[in-house]
Amino acid sequence: MTIYKAPLDDLRFALYDVLGAEATLTRLQGGEGHTRDLLDAVLEEAGRLSEALLAPFNASGDEEGCKYDKATQTVTTPKGFKEAFKAFAEGGWTGLTQAEHFGGQALPNTVGTATTEIFQAGNLSWSLYPLLSEGACHAMELHGTEEQQNTYLKPIVEGRWTGTMCLTEPQAGSDLGLLKTRAEPADNGSYKDGAYKITGTKIFISAGEHDLAENIIHLVLARLPDAPAGSRGISMFIVPKFKVNADGSLGARNTVVASNIEHKMGLRGSATCVMNFDAAEGYLIGQPHKGLAAMFTMMNAARLGVGVQGLALAERALQNSSNYARERLQGRALSGPKFPDKPADNLLVQPDVRRMLLTQRAIVEGSRALLLYTALQTDVEARATDEATRKNASDLVAFLIPIAKGLVTELAQESTKEALQVYGGHGYIVESGVEQFVRDARIITLYEGTTGIQAADLLGRKILQLQGAGFKLFLQEIQAFCQQHAQDPALLPLIAPLAKTAKEWADLTLALAARVQGNPEELGAAAIDYLYYSGYATLAYLWARSVAAANASGQPEAFKQAKRDTASFYFARMLPRCLTHKAAIEAGVGTLPGIG
Repeated sequence: MTIYKAPLDDLRFALYDVLGAEATLTRLQGGEGHTRDLLDAVLEEAGRLSEALLAPFNASGDEEGCKYDKATQTVTTPKGFKEAFKAFAEGGWTGLTQAEHFGGQALPNTVGTATTEIFQAGNLSWSLYPLLSEGACHAMELHGTEEQQNTYLKPIVEGRWTGTMCLTEPQAGSDLGLLKTRAEPADNGSYKDGAYKITGTKIFISAGEHDLAENIIHLVLARLPDAPAGSRGISMFIVPKFKVNADGSLGARNTVVASNIEHKMGLRGSATCVMNFDAAEGYLIGQPHKGLAAMFTMMNAARLGVGVQGLALAERALQNSSNYARERLQGRALSGPKFPDKPADNLLVQPDVRRMLLTQRAIVEGSRALLLYTALQTDVEARATDEATRKNASDLVAFLIPIAKGLVTELAQESTKEALQVYGGHGYIVESGVEQFVRDARIITLYEGTTGIQAADLLGRKILQLQGAGFKLFLQEIQAFCQQHAQDPALLPLIAPLAKTAKEWADLTLALAARVQGNPEELGAAAIDYLYYSGYATLAYLWARSVAAANASGQPEAFKQAKRDTASFYFARMLPRCLTHKAAIEAGVGTLPGIG
């Protein structure tokens, strides 16, 4: 069995020392509300819940998986899942960041992101059930009517019901303009006034069917009869598993069922369903033909959440590979025995093992800073009273989301792979538990938009279409940081390469934009390398900020030195990866000939 301990010290350091979240959140609340004592209490309780309730059945849930009953078309989740969800809901966690008038606690998204990491690291498969509900709640809050919110949103916040996103179809993945699911106005009969008949098939629907809650509320993309072709003709509908009576009680079973569940490489405790809608009763949410905008409301929040999944897996993998390297006796140090009283030295004496562990640590702690920084900007966007401040935060979030999702999930592949490599052959064996992290991590680069889609969004939309609004703000922030610390001898080894990278990033972006104007194919050829370059440059800035924060903090000296050492490792051995990506960008589309 693998170990997990909530990394509360590192979470607090990132939140308070690096990002100044306490001061920012307090200011957004008008000087009261979100004190450090409150935030710490939430983190500590989340840690206890994850360690005691979720982590112990992470491996057993993977081994058991979800069971589909063809006769009843129902899904049974693994042992422990239902009881854990009940405790989670009773503890108020299902409404942690939801508005108070919906029954939530209205805590900032930054806190929700931190607790989500803790829960996902404890048990990622289980955590997908409440995670999907968050996206559905967000869409209904922004686009639903008051009646829809009272009827469908409140029970999800209470933890009695859950929600899903039903987007993908067999022929329509990333190109949602191809979807065929139909929505036709219902004649009265057994349907409520204003209802639509939803007919079609959706695939890859996480938490589409399960036994954790009384009802499941599906948010479904479909086409009205008069819908224009393509993505401009998509509308969104609320389709409950059980119809809801006027008094809020559950009525008859709706004609939406799971016809199967997918048999997957990882995340086996999470039910991924094929959902069939056969004239199911549904209700339009938002405006006709504007469903894509409502969908992206869910998608952007989900993409940040998927980035957190990458961090969670990388964190748990690091904890276990570090523990194994300390305990495993194997061979001797190249410079002579370090533990002569033992039959062999531990793995930490090997430079390459330390390289793998430092790589994991640089990824984990850098990713945590990036994700929490992005989450904090979502709180500024939502809560600031000044319109210009909200606009700047919105631009920063838009720019950072594809990096936070795309880069962090890709680096999670590297981190979990390095963890398995530390274990050697034992890592490949199921009993070690680390091979599950590798399997679970594979999907996170794919759903909510593949890495290629994130890259195209970053370069094509956030840089070119939006003229780099968020990028310019972020670059100004880096430049201001470099100027602030230009005379700090403790930071000089980091400031010089950071300033150089920032300038090169700006120059590379301008040159690339000019090339794309000449040949649009250059966008597709360069996008993935541009995302990686942007990601590594972003992490360099956050690592430099982390060292500055550590030096100025009251943290123990060993803690400070660990930050300095990891930052030095990152700048020396990981930031130079930008050179490879720059060369690939400059090579251009001509190096990608057609393949017959």
